[in-house]
Amino acid sequence: MKPKHLKPPTIFHLTNQLNAVRYKFRAGSIVSVGDTTVAVSGISDAVGLGDRVEIHSQTGVTMQGEVLGIEPETVEVLTMEPPTGLFLADTVCVLGPPMVAPDPIWVGRVLDPDMKPLDGLPLFPGFDPVSPFAKPPPPGLRRGFGARVDTGNAVFNTLLPLVRGQRIGLFAGSGVGKSTLLGQLARSIEADVIVIALIGERGRELRHFVEKVLGDDGMKRAIVVAATSDQSPLQRRNCAHTAMSVAEYFRDRGQHVLFIADSITRFAEAHRDVAFAAGERAGPGGFPSSMPHQIMGLAERAGPGVPGTGDITAIFSVLVAGSDMEGPVADTLRGVLDGHVVLDRKIAERGRYPAIDLLQSVSRSLPDAATEEENAMIADARRLLGAYDKAELMIQSGLYVRGADLVTDRAIQCWPALDRFLGNSAHLSVDGSFKLLADALELPTAALANP
Repeated sequence: MKPKHLKPPTIFHLTNQLNAVRYKFRAGSIVSVGDTTVAVSGISDAVGLGDRVEIHSQTGVTMQGEVLGIEPETVEVLTMEPPTGLFLADTVCVLGPPMVAPDPIWVGRVLDPDMKPLDGLPLFPGFDPVSPFAKPPPPGLRRGFGARVDTGNAVFNTLLPLVRGQRIGLFAGSGVGKSTLLGQLARSIEADVIVIALIGERGRELRHFVEKVLGDDGMKRAIVVAATSDQSPLQRRNCAHTAMSVAEYFRDRGQHVLFIADSITRFAEAHRDVAFAAGERAGPGGFPSSMPHQIMGLAERAGPGVPGTGDITAIFSVLVAGSDMEGPVADTLRGVLDGHVVLDRKIAERGRYPAIDLLQSVSRSLPDAATEEENAMIADARRLLGAYDKAELMIQSGLYVRGADLVTDRAIQCWPALDRFLGNSAHLSVDGSFKLLADALELPTAALANP
């Protein structure tokens, strides 16, 4: 999985990494070991919540952990791996707060949340470390939406337009084409840099996504941050934060960044495990009360920047069990986004991809993102699809009589062309997409005039 089109490191990157080497650490020792956490003495005055520590066991095992709680005599640490093989009195070194140091030479690379390479090549940090848990830009200074973005996809170019700085959700069950659609958008959307967070993906899916879904063309401008399903909840939760920090780095350089997180459901589940280890109680849907704030805080970091910076256009995917759009994760995220797209399993089962349910999907960039003529076409298409959906059972059972309703008559004529339009996978410009939509809306009119 060695990437191509990489920028080589400079002598300054090598010097920077040498200068970052530490020789002295504050150390403590383990006083108790639990199922997922360990208690450490001797460092209570040297750590803060969220700081990293490194455990060196007498058996040779080395692992990192995160500080979850601080008492006068002991510190509770959640380990990145099960604490198997750890003993009382094992040494624990304080590493300090986690930091991320992105750099332009990371483009084309695949890494984990701790900035370790996953593609077999050395990875050099940048020169300006930042916290992965940065705050969003000041709301009073942020710009509004930018210009419409060419996505290469007929539906997103027309009926569900995407603009610079917009944040949308992609809601889907498993196996309905979510990853394929994300890969298509990543390859086609106009952006300077693409940052992709693969949270809790199966191990074999990482290489498939990088080599087959993104391909060389996609990786030319992409950075992939991945934490697979077998990694600790800390790693899976921090994957999203690290990836967002990388996106913010390029945004602050004035670039347009496309941020893709797949999936926010696994991010929320990882946070749930961390929160329970820290002593939080379960709330609605089995999630802790801190879960909504985690999701909303991550989403707010994306969007338009302040004057003098770029924008982060974001796509957050959500796994919805049984197409339940009212689950706690889906409901929380939908409330803070600028649009949502629903993929429907029934549409996928009849062979139409992408399986977008347009009537359940919306882009809040409308009507400003389209001209008056384009908005009229969008409204017409939605009206016809809504009319067909309302009468579909009668149509399929043969109970609908032609002439009973003129809008439904036209919807029946237009529906095959509109369905083909929604499933169009060809790479199209915005103008080409609207022309295709106009053709789907206009051609059946002649058939109605000459029954």
